[in-house]
Amino acid sequence: MISVLLLFAPVAAALFVPFLASRLRGIHTGWFVLAVPVLLFIYYMGFLPQVKDGGVHIGELSWIPSYGISLTSYIDGLSLMFSLLITGIGALVVLYSIFYLDKAKERLGNFYVYLLMFMTAMLGVVQSDNMIALYGFWELTSISSFLLIGYWYTRDRSRFGALKSMMITVFGGLMMLGGFVLLYLMGGTFSVRELVSMAPELAEHSLFTWALVLVLLGAFTKSAQFPFYIWLPDAMEAPTPVSAYLHSATMVKAGLYLVARFTPIFAASEIWVWLVTSVGVLTLFWGSFFAVKQTDLKGILAFSTVSQLGLIMSLLGASAAAFHVEGAAETMFKYAGFAAIFHLVNHAAFKGSLFMVAGIVDHETGTRDIRKLGGLMALMPVTFTIALIGSLSMAGLPPFGGFLSKELFLTGMLSLGELDLFAPASWGTVLLVVAWIASVFTFIYSFYFVFRTFTGKHKPDLLPKSAHEAPAGMLISPALLGLIVVAIFFVPNFVGDWIVKPAVAAVQPFMYGSPADVDVHVAAWHGHITPELMMTIGIVIAGLVLYWLLPKWQGAYRIFPEYLTLNRLYDSTMIFAETGMNRLSRSYMNGLIRSYLIYMFAGIVIIVLGSMVVKDAFAVSFEGTAPIGPIEIGLLAVLVASVVTTLIARKRLTAILALGAAGYVVALLFVIFKAPDLALTQLVIETVSVALYLLAFYHLPKLSRHDEKRKFRVGNAIIAAGVGLMMALLAMSASSQKALPSISQFYKDTVYSEAGGGNIVNVILVDYRGFDTLFEIAVLSIAAIGILGMIKLRLSRKGDQHEKQ
Repeated sequence: MISVLLLFAPVAAALFVPFLASRLRGIHTGWFVLAVPVLLFIYYMGFLPQVKDGGVHIGELSWIPSYGISLTSYIDGLSLMFSLLITGIGALVVLYSIFYLDKAKERLGNFYVYLLMFMTAMLGVVQSDNMIALYGFWELTSISSFLLIGYWYTRDRSRFGALKSMMITVFGGLMMLGGFVLLYLMGGTFSVRELVSMAPELAEHSLFTWALVLVLLGAFTKSAQFPFYIWLPDAMEAPTPVSAYLHSATMVKAGLYLVARFTPIFAASEIWVWLVTSVGVLTLFWGSFFAVKQTDLKGILAFSTVSQLGLIMSLLGASAAAFHVEGAAETMFKYAGFAAIFHLVNHAAFKGSLFMVAGIVDHETGTRDIRKLGGLMALMPVTFTIALIGSLSMAGLPPFGGFLSKELFLTGMLSLGELDLFAPASWGTVLLVVAWIASVFTFIYSFYFVFRTFTGKHKPDLLPKSAHEAPAGMLISPALLGLIVVAIFFVPNFVGDWIVKPAVAAVQPFMYGSPADVDVHVAAWHGHITPELMMTIGIVIAGLVLYWLLPKWQGAYRIFPEYLTLNRLYDSTMIFAETGMNRLSRSYMNGLIRSYLIYMFAGIVIIVLGSMVVKDAFAVSFEGTAPIGPIEIGLLAVLVASVVTTLIARKRLTAILALGAAGYVVALLFVIFKAPDLALTQLVIETVSVALYLLAFYHLPKLSRHDEKRKFRVGNAIIAAGVGLMMALLAMSASSQKALPSISQFYKDTVYSEAGGGNIVNVILVDYRGFDTLFEIAVLSIAAIGILGMIKLRLSRKGDQHEKQ
């Protein structure tokens, strides 16, 4: 229970942020917000011993028990690793933001509310065992990231990037929800743990592949996989602390988490293996290739993030391949799952530090344009050191953690050559070659980022500000992340035993029964030359040559026409949709209430009568109905005459009186059929309606029937006849075939004994339908207040006009 409530600790703290931001003039609000992720990080650290031994922690809070929906805090190796990243990196980002965001210029209250909201959403995603709760938190990440990306909402690019990210990720979320519903239909439960236990049975279901594809759409859109990656570069318009948190360590990894969490369910499908692996390798290559084209520091990091996310995604796909190989624990496939989790941790550390470095450069020089930068190493030595550590780790060079996970990545890609499912074994070789080429470009953009910024000729005349080293407070967070990157290289198995192996056991339960069974030992040198080491040497040589020749071939990017890009396709689609919807809206939104009523009535007639035809629901039976005598027939004749008079009247007064007569006749019918409450209501409504018509008589429009076109009147007649026919058939069919006994007997039996009343109508309104009546009163009250406000507004305007005169 406590662990579930702590999921909402950040958003609960956010309720106090506006108060603190407005009251604490001399203290940065971030110092108070910092306590939230720090305390949560310490709390989750306490689960490490339990999870390392293969244990799990489950906290549950019932939400909608009738539908099997609950809020769950399921902490195993995978969710604990993500929870530590969310709170640990979150704490460093908050610390960094204290020195990055000026409390005198920025709306800190808004920023920290959005950030804490996002923290709760991410914790909910990674700890939810219930798929519906997971979806709710998933969409909350999209909403909060929209607010964070659009934090500087006065900038056009910020609003555009926020909307673009939300459109794509929400689309993926809806697809994912469809996959969850299909899984529920197959397994009869929303619990991911229970679905994992019945994975073999689910794999035989006809809906299995559809669920697989829909879940992957959610994962691919959130983790910026090809072709959905286009939202991530535009999201760089967010403040740098947001980019360092959302787009390197947390939000973009939600899709990776989803694939990792559902791998035990979908690993039985060869489609899952090849689709996840292929899309991951393609994204790895695409992101790394186009990262070298960018001239904005955050743009380079955005495409490098796309590339690294593709790398991890491909490893998760390869880890699922172990399900299909005999003796998988003895093959290289066991390294794929370990490499995915290990590199995920490494990437969070070095990419978080690099984003903060980009923010520092922008903060201290006034620009992120790499064409204006250079020679900053002497002016910003500490920042250069941090950037060098992060960049070399991203390039996969020792002595940094990225080297170790990159070697494991190459091992995982080599293992694909042994796989022959429904695709030829040569397909694995193709993926290996593409991954190697992408690794070369990864090397290039890593060097491109750090050396083009900090070495070469200094260009002070191109900089908006005089470059200098950042304040110590801004350097603490990236420096700590840089130290983590170095420490992972020297003590990789400490991180592996306590964090990586428990997560791997959760991703590959078909291979490992507990974290102790994950027999992967990480080492920088294995005592002999390995194929992975030879591939690394080739990457370094090719990378150095291409980086040295970069000015000669970088212009090749201009060959690609802009009108053929995915961004142009997205823009064209949005413009087409907007203009098309505007044209469609203008075609029927003519401002006439009469037209809108025609649309609504026509739609109702089509839906209701169409449903009755499809379901063969027509039935007519007069059994048990009241007899119709001369009085009823006479009243009906008067009713018809009143309605016809209303339609053909040439004067407004005649139409109003005829309409009132029709209403009073209906009231008399209610009296005859012993419904005094309905009769009283009808009489009151008709009296008030006629009185209102007469009060507004002078302002009513003139009846000009001769100017109307004949076909318009015919259309009205058709719609009116259709509505009348529909209601008549619906009433007779409903009265003639009752699937359930009338509820009136229940009211008769309980109105006195249960509700303590004598008047059955009053008791129904006050007790049985008390909330309905309350809401009706509330609606009437709101309408009355609105009318009163409009009257006062009109009177005040008249008074102002008289004063001017």
